[in-house]
Amino acid sequence: MQWIKNSRQQFILVWSQVVALALKEFLALLRDKSSRFILIGPPVAQLLVFGYAATYDLNDISIAIYNEDRGIASRELVSHISGSPNINALVSIQHESEIAALIDNRKVLLVLHINSEFSADLNSGNSATVQLLLDGRNSNTAMIALNYMRDIIMEYNRQWSESKQARGPPAVIASRAWYNENLHSRWFIISGIIGLLTLVVALVVTALSVAREREQGTFDQLLVTPLSPVYILIGKSLPGLLIGLLQGSAIMLLAVIWFELPLRGSIAALYLGLFLFMLSAVGVGLMISAISITQQQAVLGAFLFLVPAVILSGFATPIANMPEVVQWLTFIDPLRYFLVIVRAVFMEGAGFELLWHQYWPMALIAMVSLVMAGWLFRHRMY
Repeated sequence: MQWIKNSRQQFILVWSQVVALALKEFLALLRDKSSRFILIGPPVAQLLVFGYAATYDLNDISIAIYNEDRGIASRELVSHISGSPNINALVSIQHESEIAALIDNRKVLLVLHINSEFSADLNSGNSATVQLLLDGRNSNTAMIALNYMRDIIMEYNRQWSESKQARGPPAVIASRAWYNENLHSRWFIISGIIGLLTLVVALVVTALSVAREREQGTFDQLLVTPLSPVYILIGKSLPGLLIGLLQGSAIMLLAVIWFELPLRGSIAALYLGLFLFMLSAVGVGLMISAISITQQQAVLGAFLFLVPAVILSGFATPIANMPEVVQWLTFIDPLRYFLVIVRAVFMEGAGFELLWHQYWPMALIAMVSLVMAGWLFRHRMY
Protein backbone atom coordinates (compact mmCIF):
# COMPACT_ATOMS: atom_id res chain seq x y z
CA MET A 1 0.00 0.00 0.00
CA GLN A 2 2.86 2.35 0.81
CA TRP A 3 4.34 1.67 -2.64
CA ILE A 4 1.03 2.52 -4.30
CA LYS A 5 0.74 5.72 -2.23
CA ASN A 6 4.29 6.80 -3.13
CA SER A 7 3.67 6.07 -6.82
CA ARG A 8 0.51 8.12 -6.80
CA GLN A 9 2.26 11.05 -5.12
CA GLN A 10 5.10 10.81 -7.62
CA PHE A 11 2.61 10.75 -10.50
CA ILE A 12 0.77 13.81 -9.16
CA LEU A 13 4.05 15.65 -8.63
CA VAL A 14 5.33 14.96 -12.14
CA TRP A 15 2.11 15.96 -13.86
CA SER A 16 1.75 19.09 -11.75
CA GLN A 17 5.21 20.07 -13.02
CA VAL A 18 4.16 19.29 -16.61
CA VAL A 19 1.06 21.47 -16.20
CA ALA A 20 3.21 24.23 -14.72
CA LEU A 21 5.52 24.04 -17.74
CA ALA A 22 2.52 24.20 -20.08
CA LEU A 23 1.16 27.25 -18.22
CA LYS A 24 4.59 28.86 -18.54
CA GLU A 25 4.38 28.35 -22.32
CA PHE A 26 0.90 29.89 -22.42
CA LEU A 27 2.05 32.91 -20.44
CA ALA A 28 5.10 33.34 -22.70
CA LEU A 29 2.78 33.45 -25.72
CA LEU A 30 0.14 35.71 -24.22
CA ARG A 31 2.65 38.11 -22.66
CA ASP A 32 4.14 38.89 -26.08
CA LYS A 33 1.94 41.37 -27.99
CA SER A 34 3.17 40.20 -31.40
CA SER A 35 2.45 36.56 -30.51
CA ARG A 36 -1.11 37.44 -29.49
CA PHE A 37 -1.63 39.20 -32.82
CA ILE A 38 -0.21 36.24 -34.79
CA LEU A 39 -2.61 33.86 -33.07
CA ILE A 40 -5.73 35.95 -33.76
CA GLY A 41 -5.24 38.45 -36.59
CA PRO A 42 -3.75 36.55 -39.57
CA PRO A 43 -6.01 33.46 -39.35
CA VAL A 44 -9.17 35.60 -39.43
CA ALA A 45 -7.80 37.80 -42.22
CA GLN A 46 -6.73 34.78 -44.30
CA LEU A 47 -10.10 33.11 -43.83
CA LEU A 48 -11.86 36.23 -45.16
CA VAL A 49 -9.42 36.71 -48.06
CA PHE A 50 -9.46 33.09 -49.20
CA GLY A 51 -13.18 32.82 -48.65
CA TYR A 52 -13.92 35.64 -51.06
CA ALA A 53 -10.97 35.60 -53.45
CA ALA A 54 -9.64 32.05 -54.04
CA THR A 55 -10.67 30.13 -57.18
CA TYR A 56 -9.69 26.86 -58.86
CA ASP A 57 -9.23 25.56 -62.39
CA LEU A 58 -9.84 22.09 -63.82
CA ASN A 59 -7.30 20.23 -65.94
CA ASP A 60 -9.19 17.03 -66.77
CA ILE A 61 -12.19 15.08 -65.55
CA SER A 62 -13.18 11.48 -64.90
CA ILE A 63 -16.74 10.51 -65.75
CA ALA A 64 -18.93 7.41 -65.68
CA ILE A 65 -21.54 6.44 -68.30
CA TYR A 66 -24.72 4.64 -67.28
CA ASN A 67 -26.25 3.81 -70.66
CA GLU A 68 -29.58 2.01 -70.45
CA ASP A 69 -30.37 2.55 -74.14
CA ARG A 70 -27.60 0.81 -76.15
CA GLY A 71 -29.09 2.24 -79.36
CA ILE A 72 -27.17 3.86 -82.20
CA ALA A 73 -27.93 7.41 -80.99
CA SER A 74 -26.67 6.76 -77.45
CA ARG A 75 -23.51 5.06 -78.76
CA GLU A 76 -22.80 8.10 -80.93
CA LEU A 77 -23.19 10.38 -77.90
CA VAL A 78 -20.81 8.20 -75.87
CA SER A 79 -18.26 8.30 -78.70
CA HIS A 80 -18.44 12.12 -78.69
CA ILE A 81 -17.72 12.13 -74.96
CA SER A 82 -14.88 9.61 -75.09
CA GLY A 83 -13.21 11.61 -77.87
CA SER A 84 -13.18 14.85 -75.87
CA PRO A 85 -9.68 16.09 -74.90
CA ASN A 86 -11.03 17.14 -71.48
CA ILE A 87 -11.86 13.57 -70.47
CA ASN A 88 -9.03 11.59 -68.87
CA ALA A 89 -11.03 8.54 -67.70
CA LEU A 90 -14.30 7.02 -68.88
CA VAL A 91 -15.98 4.38 -66.72
CA SER A 92 -18.89 2.29 -67.96
CA ILE A 93 -21.35 1.10 -65.31
CA GLN A 94 -24.20 -1.40 -65.60
CA HIS A 95 -26.40 -0.71 -62.58
CA GLU A 96 -27.74 2.39 -60.85
CA SER A 97 -26.41 1.13 -57.51
CA GLU A 98 -22.83 1.74 -58.71
CA ILE A 99 -23.34 5.51 -59.03
CA ALA A 100 -23.20 6.46 -55.34
CA ALA A 101 -19.96 4.57 -54.64
CA LEU A 102 -18.16 6.16 -57.61
CA ILE A 103 -19.08 9.70 -56.56
CA ASP A 104 -18.61 9.15 -52.82
CA ASN A 105 -15.08 7.77 -53.32
CA ARG A 106 -14.18 10.54 -55.80
CA LYS A 107 -13.44 8.04 -58.55
CA VAL A 108 -15.48 10.12 -60.99
CA LEU A 109 -16.52 13.76 -61.05
CA LEU A 110 -19.83 13.17 -62.81
CA VAL A 111 -22.10 10.39 -64.03
CA LEU A 112 -23.99 10.63 -67.34
CA HIS A 113 -27.26 8.69 -67.27
CA ILE A 114 -28.83 7.87 -70.67
CA ASN A 115 -32.30 6.38 -70.23
CA SER A 116 -33.68 3.45 -72.20
CA GLU A 117 -35.89 5.64 -74.44
CA PHE A 118 -33.10 7.95 -75.65
CA SER A 119 -32.67 6.55 -79.19
CA ALA A 120 -36.41 5.96 -79.61
CA ASP A 121 -37.21 9.57 -78.67
CA LEU A 122 -34.64 10.95 -81.10
CA ASN A 123 -35.75 8.72 -83.96
CA SER A 124 -39.36 9.78 -83.42
CA GLY A 125 -38.39 13.45 -83.72
CA ASN A 126 -38.75 14.29 -80.02
CA SER A 127 -36.20 15.72 -77.62
CA ALA A 128 -34.47 13.23 -75.33
CA THR A 129 -33.18 14.02 -71.87
CA VAL A 130 -29.85 12.89 -70.45
CA GLN A 131 -29.14 13.25 -66.74
CA LEU A 132 -25.86 14.48 -65.27
CA LEU A 133 -25.08 13.65 -61.64
CA LEU A 134 -22.29 15.94 -60.45
CA ASP A 135 -20.02 15.79 -57.41
CA GLY A 136 -20.83 19.21 -55.96
CA ARG A 137 -18.26 19.16 -53.15
CA ASN A 138 -15.91 21.17 -55.36
CA SER A 139 -18.44 23.47 -56.99
CA ASN A 140 -15.95 25.23 -59.27
CA THR A 141 -14.80 21.92 -60.73
CA ALA A 142 -18.40 20.75 -61.07
CA MET A 143 -19.39 23.89 -62.98
CA ILE A 144 -16.45 23.54 -65.38
CA ALA A 145 -17.27 19.88 -65.97
CA LEU A 146 -20.91 20.79 -66.59
CA ASN A 147 -19.84 23.36 -69.18
CA TYR A 148 -17.64 20.76 -70.89
CA MET A 149 -20.57 18.38 -71.12
CA ARG A 150 -22.82 21.13 -72.45
CA ASP A 151 -20.32 21.84 -75.22
CA ILE A 152 -20.21 18.13 -76.12
CA ILE A 153 -24.02 17.89 -76.15
CA MET A 154 -24.29 21.02 -78.31
CA GLU A 155 -21.84 19.59 -80.84
CA TYR A 156 -23.74 16.30 -80.82
CA ASN A 157 -27.01 18.19 -81.37
CA ARG A 158 -25.52 20.08 -84.30
CA GLN A 159 -24.30 16.92 -86.03
CA TRP A 160 -27.56 15.07 -85.40
CA SER A 161 -29.64 17.96 -86.74
CA GLU A 162 -27.52 18.17 -89.89
CA SER A 163 -27.72 14.43 -90.56
CA LYS A 164 -31.44 14.05 -89.78
CA GLN A 165 -32.66 17.49 -90.89
CA ALA A 166 -34.22 17.86 -87.44
CA ARG A 167 -35.37 21.05 -85.74
CA GLY A 168 -34.61 22.02 -82.20
CA PRO A 169 -32.15 20.40 -79.79
CA PRO A 170 -32.57 16.60 -79.88
CA ALA A 171 -30.72 16.00 -76.56
CA VAL A 172 -31.38 18.08 -73.43
CA ILE A 173 -29.30 18.01 -70.19
CA ALA A 174 -30.97 17.71 -66.79
CA SER A 175 -28.20 18.22 -64.20
CA ARG A 176 -28.14 17.60 -60.45
CA ALA A 177 -25.27 18.35 -58.05
CA TRP A 178 -24.68 16.16 -55.00
CA TYR A 179 -23.53 17.52 -51.59
CA ASN A 180 -23.37 21.13 -52.82
CA GLU A 181 -26.71 21.59 -54.53
CA ASN A 182 -26.26 25.26 -55.44
CA LEU A 183 -22.57 24.82 -56.39
CA HIS A 184 -21.27 27.48 -53.99
CA SER A 185 -17.50 27.53 -54.59
CA ARG A 186 -17.03 29.17 -51.20
CA TRP A 187 -18.08 25.97 -49.44
CA PHE A 188 -15.19 24.00 -50.92
CA ILE A 189 -12.62 26.74 -50.34
CA ILE A 190 -13.55 27.55 -46.74
CA SER A 191 -13.67 23.90 -45.70
CA GLY A 192 -10.06 23.65 -46.89
CA ILE A 193 -9.07 26.87 -45.13
CA ILE A 194 -10.11 25.31 -41.80
CA GLY A 195 -7.34 22.72 -42.11
CA LEU A 196 -4.77 25.14 -43.51
CA LEU A 197 -5.09 27.79 -40.79
CA THR A 198 -5.16 25.36 -37.87
CA LEU A 199 -2.00 23.72 -39.24
CA VAL A 200 -0.22 27.07 -39.51
CA VAL A 201 -1.05 28.14 -35.96
CA ALA A 202 -0.28 24.82 -34.24
CA LEU A 203 2.93 24.29 -36.21
CA VAL A 204 4.37 27.77 -35.60
CA VAL A 205 3.47 27.85 -31.90
CA THR A 206 5.06 24.43 -31.30
CA ALA A 207 8.10 25.05 -33.49
CA LEU A 208 8.98 28.14 -31.46
CA SER A 209 8.71 26.47 -28.04
CA VAL A 210 12.17 24.91 -27.57
CA ALA A 211 13.90 27.36 -29.91
CA ARG A 212 12.66 30.25 -27.73
CA GLU A 213 14.25 28.64 -24.65
CA ARG A 214 17.59 28.26 -26.44
CA GLU A 215 17.54 31.83 -27.77
CA GLN A 216 16.61 33.39 -24.42
CA GLY A 217 19.21 31.33 -22.55
CA THR A 218 16.69 29.52 -20.33
CA PHE A 219 17.20 26.11 -21.92
CA ASP A 220 19.85 25.11 -19.36
CA GLN A 221 17.47 25.99 -16.53
CA LEU A 222 14.89 23.72 -18.12
CA LEU A 223 17.34 20.82 -18.21
CA VAL A 224 18.10 20.99 -14.48
CA THR A 225 14.44 20.60 -13.54
CA PRO A 226 13.34 17.19 -12.18
CA LEU A 227 11.39 16.55 -15.39
CA SER A 228 12.69 14.04 -17.92
CA PRO A 229 12.91 15.04 -21.62
CA VAL A 230 9.68 13.15 -22.35
CA TYR A 231 7.70 15.18 -19.81
CA ILE A 232 9.32 18.39 -21.00
CA LEU A 233 8.13 17.61 -24.52
CA ILE A 234 4.62 16.91 -23.23
CA GLY A 235 4.58 20.26 -21.45
CA LYS A 236 5.83 21.96 -24.60
CA SER A 237 3.25 20.26 -26.81
CA LEU A 238 0.13 20.97 -24.70
CA PRO A 239 -0.08 24.72 -25.54
CA GLY A 240 0.19 24.09 -29.29
CA LEU A 241 -2.38 21.31 -29.09
CA LEU A 242 -4.91 23.34 -27.08
CA ILE A 243 -4.38 26.52 -29.10
CA GLY A 244 -4.85 24.55 -32.32
CA LEU A 245 -8.10 23.01 -31.04
CA LEU A 246 -9.43 26.40 -29.91
CA GLN A 247 -8.32 28.07 -33.16
CA GLY A 248 -9.92 25.33 -35.24
CA SER A 249 -13.16 25.61 -33.26
CA ALA A 250 -13.25 29.38 -33.75
CA ILE A 251 -12.63 29.09 -37.50
CA MET A 252 -15.29 26.39 -37.90
CA LEU A 253 -17.77 28.50 -35.94
CA LEU A 254 -17.01 31.50 -38.15
CA ALA A 255 -17.37 29.34 -41.27
CA VAL A 256 -20.81 28.13 -40.17
CA ILE A 257 -22.15 31.47 -38.90
CA TRP A 258 -20.56 33.97 -41.29
CA PHE A 259 -20.20 31.97 -44.50
CA GLU A 260 -23.18 29.66 -43.83
CA LEU A 261 -21.20 26.49 -44.48
CA PRO A 262 -23.52 23.54 -43.73
CA LEU A 263 -22.47 21.21 -40.93
CA ARG A 264 -24.31 18.00 -41.78
CA GLY A 265 -22.25 15.27 -40.16
CA SER A 266 -21.05 14.18 -36.75
CA ILE A 267 -19.36 16.88 -34.66
CA ALA A 268 -17.65 14.17 -32.59
CA ALA A 269 -16.16 12.64 -35.76
CA LEU A 270 -14.97 16.09 -36.81
CA TYR A 271 -13.26 16.77 -33.49
CA LEU A 272 -11.61 13.36 -33.41
CA GLY A 273 -10.11 14.20 -36.80
CA LEU A 274 -9.09 17.67 -35.55
CA PHE A 275 -7.43 16.16 -32.44
CA LEU A 276 -5.41 13.63 -34.45
CA PHE A 277 -4.50 16.33 -36.97
CA MET A 278 -3.27 18.59 -34.16
CA LEU A 279 -1.21 15.75 -32.70
CA SER A 280 0.45 15.30 -36.10
CA ALA A 281 1.12 19.03 -36.42
CA VAL A 282 2.50 19.24 -32.87
CA GLY A 283 4.80 16.29 -33.53
CA VAL A 284 6.21 17.91 -36.66
CA GLY A 285 6.51 21.25 -34.83
CA LEU A 286 8.46 19.68 -31.99
CA MET A 287 10.81 18.00 -34.47
CA ILE A 288 11.49 21.39 -36.06
CA SER A 289 11.92 23.03 -32.67
CA ALA A 290 14.33 20.34 -31.46
CA ILE A 291 16.77 20.95 -34.32
CA SER A 292 16.44 24.77 -34.35
CA ILE A 293 18.85 27.00 -32.42
CA THR A 294 17.00 30.29 -32.92
CA GLN A 295 13.37 31.29 -33.37
CA GLN A 296 14.15 32.50 -36.88
CA GLN A 297 15.33 29.00 -37.82
CA ALA A 298 12.17 27.53 -36.27
CA VAL A 299 9.89 29.84 -38.28
CA LEU A 300 11.78 29.08 -41.50
CA GLY A 301 11.60 25.36 -40.77
CA ALA A 302 7.86 25.60 -40.15
CA PHE A 303 7.23 27.31 -43.46
CA LEU A 304 9.55 24.91 -45.29
CA PHE A 305 7.17 22.18 -44.12
CA LEU A 306 3.98 24.18 -44.71
CA VAL A 307 4.47 24.92 -48.41
CA PRO A 308 4.82 21.29 -49.62
CA ALA A 309 2.21 20.17 -47.07
CA VAL A 310 -0.39 22.50 -48.58
CA ILE A 311 0.54 21.62 -52.16
CA LEU A 312 0.48 17.87 -51.51
CA SER A 313 -2.79 17.98 -49.54
CA GLY A 314 -5.03 18.54 -52.55
CA PHE A 315 -6.04 21.95 -51.24
CA ALA A 316 -4.95 23.82 -54.37
CA THR A 317 -4.79 21.10 -57.04
CA PRO A 318 -6.43 17.65 -57.20
CA ILE A 319 -4.13 14.85 -56.04
CA ALA A 320 -5.27 12.74 -59.02
CA ASN A 321 -3.67 15.28 -61.38
CA MET A 322 -0.23 14.95 -59.75
CA PRO A 323 2.50 12.60 -61.04
CA GLU A 324 2.36 9.14 -59.51
CA VAL A 325 5.57 9.62 -57.51
CA VAL A 326 4.20 12.82 -56.01
CA GLN A 327 0.92 11.10 -55.20
CA TRP A 328 2.84 8.62 -53.03
CA LEU A 329 4.37 11.55 -51.11
CA THR A 330 0.89 12.82 -50.21
CA PHE A 331 0.39 9.80 -47.94
CA ILE A 332 2.78 11.30 -45.35
CA ASP A 333 0.96 14.64 -45.32
CA PRO A 334 -1.56 14.86 -42.42
CA LEU A 335 -3.35 17.79 -44.06
CA ARG A 336 -4.42 15.49 -46.91
CA TYR A 337 -6.46 13.32 -44.53
CA PHE A 338 -7.91 16.17 -42.48
CA LEU A 339 -9.22 17.96 -45.57
CA VAL A 340 -11.13 14.81 -46.51
CA ILE A 341 -12.58 14.62 -42.98
CA VAL A 342 -13.63 18.28 -42.88
CA ARG A 343 -15.33 18.24 -46.28
CA ALA A 344 -16.96 14.87 -45.62
CA VAL A 345 -18.42 15.97 -42.28
CA PHE A 346 -19.52 19.42 -43.43
CA MET A 347 -20.95 18.65 -46.87
CA GLU A 348 -21.56 14.91 -47.00
CA GLY A 349 -22.88 14.38 -43.49
CA ALA A 350 -20.27 11.70 -42.75
CA GLY A 351 -19.71 10.02 -39.38
CA PHE A 352 -17.16 7.73 -37.76
CA GLU A 353 -18.00 4.72 -39.93
CA LEU A 354 -16.92 6.50 -43.15
CA LEU A 355 -13.79 8.17 -41.79
CA TRP A 356 -11.76 5.44 -40.05
CA HIS A 357 -9.47 5.11 -43.07
CA GLN A 358 -8.58 8.80 -42.62
CA TYR A 359 -8.04 8.59 -38.85
CA TRP A 360 -5.42 5.86 -38.61
CA PRO A 361 -2.87 7.43 -41.03
CA MET A 362 -2.92 10.66 -38.98
CA ALA A 363 -2.54 8.68 -35.76
CA LEU A 364 0.46 6.87 -37.28
CA ILE A 365 2.02 10.15 -38.48
CA ALA A 366 1.49 11.67 -35.00
CA MET A 367 3.11 8.68 -33.26
CA VAL A 368 6.16 8.64 -35.55
CA SER A 369 6.68 12.43 -35.41
CA LEU A 370 6.35 12.57 -31.61
CA VAL A 371 8.81 9.69 -31.15
CA MET A 372 11.25 11.37 -33.54
CA ALA A 373 10.83 14.66 -31.68
CA GLY A 374 11.67 12.92 -28.40
CA TRP A 375 14.76 11.29 -29.95
CA LEU A 376 15.97 14.58 -31.44
CA PHE A 377 15.35 16.42 -28.18
CA ARG A 378 17.42 13.95 -26.15
CA HIS A 379 20.30 14.00 -28.65
CA ARG A 380 20.39 17.78 -28.98
CA MET A 381 19.83 18.79 -25.36
CA TYR A 382 23.26 20.34 -25.10
